[in-house]
Amino acid sequence: MKRAVILFNLGGPDKLENVEPFLFNLFNDPAILNLPTFIRYPLAKLIANRRTPIAKKIYEELGGSSPILELTKKQASALQLKLNQNDSSSEYKCFVVMRCWHPRATNVLKEVINYNPNEVILMPLYPQYSAATSGSSLKEWNDICKKNNFKVKTNTICCYPRDENFIQAHVNLIKKKINNLENFKLIFSAHGLPEKNIKQGDPYQWQVEQSVDKIVESLDIKDLDWVLSYQSRVGPLKWIGPSTEDTIVESSKLGKHIVLVPVAFVSEHSETLVELDIEYKELADKNGCKNYSRVPALGTNENYIKAMSNLIINKQDYNFNGELFPPKIKCPNQFKKCPCLIYE
Repeated sequence: MKRAVILFNLGGPDKLENVEPFLFNLFNDPAILNLPTFIRYPLAKLIANRRTPIAKKIYEELGGSSPILELTKKQASALQLKLNQNDSSSEYKCFVVMRCWHPRATNVLKEVINYNPNEVILMPLYPQYSAATSGSSLKEWNDICKKNNFKVKTNTICCYPRDENFIQAHVNLIKKKINNLENFKLIFSAHGLPEKNIKQGDPYQWQVEQSVDKIVESLDIKDLDWVLSYQSRVGPLKWIGPSTEDTIVESSKLGKHIVLVPVAFVSEHSETLVELDIEYKELADKNGCKNYSRVPALGTNENYIKAMSNLIINKQDYNFNGELFPPKIKCPNQFKKCPCLIYE
């Protein structure tokens, strides 16, 4: 039995001249700008053009490109090795698909067709489901498969916000960072979303809260001072909060040691290496923070790779409808963009 595992991530520009087309791909996604094509296309062009100078400065801090592809390839290699070690009844091969830059779904599908698998397993590298991330990537893949008449059995692991190995990966990294630290504030930071997305039924915020609650419970630290906040706000719309920036300012002024935890990012990229490590550290220092540190993204952490491997191999334990394999904890009914509720 040959199984192809497709890992989805956002992607990032591989050189400075590709920053603008990367941003265009991002804002031209209907899941990001839900507008008719004739409006969305020129608007995405305009936004990308205006944001390119700022974005280029960010990627200059990273040496002129995003590290996310190479880091995702390392995750794919580690997962492929783990799967083939743990399930001798099948042969697994992992493929990487980026939503907004290369490798794109169209080209990766050709590789998958050449591999000729008996089954395809879709695994977003977004532990918490959002229509703007996992939903967009899954839709693009399924649309391209339909267009190319690719009908191999396909199963989807849509999210894993409370998976025990995913949670343990975070717990171990946090404990290592806060060892012997006193008077600290643990700030969990996740990428934000416009408030209207949540009101329209996106389960992302609820799932992030589920992850953080489980991590805090598993840390089992008496009187732990912690907060969940959201970063990377852009545009004029009201976003979910509190904002990570405001939380850092407030905690810094109280003389707290700050420990940042990127709870929704599993790979290092501009929003961890620049936004969290450089921009937010400067903000903390400016407001009197005594010590600022960040827990690393999960990357190829052993427990995280184990989490994905177990979810794939044991997916029948989470069988929802023969195609979708969500966690056993179900999103509340108001989150109509949850895949489980869509299928009902």
